[in-house]
Amino acid sequence: MGRFLQVAGLAVGLAGLVLQFCITIPASIEAGRSLLGSIVFYFSFFTILTNIGAVLVYISLLSSSGYAWLPAFAGPRMRAGVAVSIAMVFIVYATVLARLWQPQGLFLLCDVLLHYVTPVVFVLWWLTSGADGRTRWSDISWWVLYPIAYLAYALARAPFAGEVPYPFLDVAKNGATSVAIAALAITALFLVICVVAVLADHGVARLRTNSIR
Repeated sequence: MGRFLQVAGLAVGLAGLVLQFCITIPASIEAGRSLLGSIVFYFSFFTILTNIGAVLVYISLLSSSGYAWLPAFAGPRMRAGVAVSIAMVFIVYATVLARLWQPQGLFLLCDVLLHYVTPVVFVLWWLTSGADGRTRWSDISWWVLYPIAYLAYALARAPFAGEVPYPFLDVAKNGATSVAIAALAITALFLVICVVAVLADHGVARLRTNSIR
């Protein structure tokens, strides 16, 4: 089951990322951005970066010999951290962002793949094969660096690019207070998911140990 989810997740993740790139770049150029600006725009979304992380985790563990092809992405801390981040992608999009636009055609397909399918598959894979009881509460301090760094990047880029990847980060339109509240709320959500992930990791490990006995 775990191997199937890994291969399926890798295939769906790659397909979603490549297709999103192929349709985003032309549309972005048509909207007035340069080619370089369009590429930067594509890689400026938390969803894209997190899905890339999930793909790299899958790839790192493809070797049948147990040798990690990408050691930095194969460890338990990284696997759990990506699970937390991609779970947040699902939750924030489904509860906040989905109602803000109505994608059509291939954009809708990518929307479903990257915001719904890949998060569900990755979390299921992590619970069945990636979780091993080795996460620590101290890992949360490492996991939270990712959304904080992303937030800093998005806010620093906004004045130069004249745009933000997500509407709740638009200081010019919403004001600094509103953006700060949104950032704190999302950070709090992230921390809650982190706690659930550590508990789930340890719980899954105990269930496996008990089943072996």
